[in-house]
Amino acid sequence: MELTGKRRAFADARLAGKSNKDAAIAAGYSAKTAGPAGSRLAKDPAIAAFIAKYQKPGEKAPPPPPAPTAPSFDVQAAIMHSDPKNFLLVAMNDPAAPAKLRVEAAKALMPFMHKKPGETGKKEQRDVDAKKVAGRFASAAPPQLKAVK
Repeated sequence: MELTGKRRAFADARLAGKSNKDAAIAAGYSAKTAGPAGSRLAKDPAIAAFIAKYQKPGEKAPPPPPAPTAPSFDVQAAIMHSDPKNFLLVAMNDPAAPAKLRVEAAKALMPFMHKKPGETGKKEQRDVDAKKVAGRFASAAPPQLKAVK
């Protein structure tokens, strides 16, 4: 699992040789809560695996790999598509795009592709129900009642 944000900064600080508390402060945690936060982060399985991967016992710790950079937004690709739905389809199906971006595009595209069961109005639902009931021997609709003065 890839570490992000403060967790990655904490792991980098631990690899640099700082204590749990100092690493938590370097990662951006409050000095008042850095002790418990550092202890909690040190016990995290993902962080422990990351540290173990880059630090071997008895050896000098190799430098951690560079932090992943955020993908840049390609303005030229966005301008190519005049329809936002088409742009989201391309972003969702692009294998070179990060998985998180592809999932977000799929979430944003969902309402355009699949309607919720209750999205129709009362009149549309009445018409759909009438079509289900209507058949060769269906009874006629009752006459409308009007108020007489």
